[in-house]
Amino acid sequence: MNTKHDVDVLGTPCAGRGAPISRREAMWRGFSGAAGVLLAGGLGASPPPATPPPRAKAVIQIWLDGGPAQTDTFDPKPEAGYDYCGPWTKPIATNVPGIRISETLPLLAQHADKYSIIRSMTHGFDAHETAAYIAQTGWAPGGRLVYPSAGAVVSLFKGYEAGYTGLIPPYVALTSPVGRFSETGFMGSRYKPFATGGNPALKRFAVEGITMGGISDKRQQARRDLLGKLNSLEHFLDGNARLAAFEDAEKQAYDLILGDAGKVFDLSQEKNEVRDRYGRNSFGQSCLVARRLVQRGVRYVTINWPGWDSHRQHFQVMRQKLPQLDIGFSALLEDLAARKLLDSTIVWWGGEFGRTPRILWEPPWNGGRHHGSQAYSVVVAGGGFKGGHVVGETDAKGEQVRTRPVYPCDLIGSIYKLLGIDLDAKLPHPQGLVVRATPTAADGVKMGGRLKEIM
Repeated sequence: MNTKHDVDVLGTPCAGRGAPISRREAMWRGFSGAAGVLLAGGLGASPPPATPPPRAKAVIQIWLDGGPAQTDTFDPKPEAGYDYCGPWTKPIATNVPGIRISETLPLLAQHADKYSIIRSMTHGFDAHETAAYIAQTGWAPGGRLVYPSAGAVVSLFKGYEAGYTGLIPPYVALTSPVGRFSETGFMGSRYKPFATGGNPALKRFAVEGITMGGISDKRQQARRDLLGKLNSLEHFLDGNARLAAFEDAEKQAYDLILGDAGKVFDLSQEKNEVRDRYGRNSFGQSCLVARRLVQRGVRYVTINWPGWDSHRQHFQVMRQKLPQLDIGFSALLEDLAARKLLDSTIVWWGGEFGRTPRILWEPPWNGGRHHGSQAYSVVVAGGGFKGGHVVGETDAKGEQVRTRPVYPCDLIGSIYKLLGIDLDAKLPHPQGLVVRATPTAADGVKMGGRLKEIM
């Protein structure tokens, strides 16, 4: 573990991307809940009682790494003119009267009753690392501590310490962790996400430590049988308690690889029309995997979708990405609702910031948009968040927040509330410092207030 990330200052942009947890770590984290074999270290914390009872059980976070443009998605500004809108000047009506979104998202327009748009997100940090940090943790960068992300906090209070017993770890990243900072901060690697790797759009989704592209389940079973024949140690140490624990862990490892739990990643079990509805690309199929994971009880799933940092040729990039977003995101909302999962699953869409509304037509940008943290959009749905609402507004060009500023700590605190996590709950710190789950104004963090209007 890199101890610098645990206690060091985030005064400068973090270098390097966070590494996914190892295969062994992922397996043993699963065993700790199901078999009581807890090999990972770290300090635990007793989950506080939920008052009132939680409305949400899980979170699916759609993270658009690099930052999506608010004016090209959920906060169109057609009156601003060509230098701000580019080719997209005709926003479309949604199925909620009075709400319009970009013409690039016609399918999502049909599901606006399921989600709410926060058009007044803001924080003012324009570097990816610091922006990702505040957007994912709610804490301002540059302080003495590096705080954990929302996914790690949910993993703590809704994972194994709270009675989660699944073999699949409670916090999963599809297909790589965000990596702009240490997701677990001072809490350590025990709460890192299990990053699947692979590509769910391929014929066989090769999940790190669970499935391999070139090895069938039949061959895996044959390997297990051979291992059992070669294992003579158990005959000499029959009745040894420690060996029995490891044998139990080995059994559960193979149950994860070859049993029912690992099948959650096998998309061949879905009908072709379902897979087609999500889109036969990595993002669309990741949305389908996310639905399958929360259906099985996984607490927090991050879909990490890179490539949104469109400084150059923005519109060429968006013509590829926005249709995939429209298909995959709308299918996820529709599917969760149809399966009665949306009421208990929070869906959180957004990135570390938005893009500058003014388009840079000149070389070398050739129609690019830079980082825009003063005003950007986030979408939330399910798990107790109301649908069919808009929170806040931006100015005529989408450059500044005009009403109801919402800061990352407001959003994350609202998500915790719906999950039944006490905002004053104490996080486990290796040096025993008292650290709350969410900041207060006394911590120097800007706050606009919880999202009570849509909760």
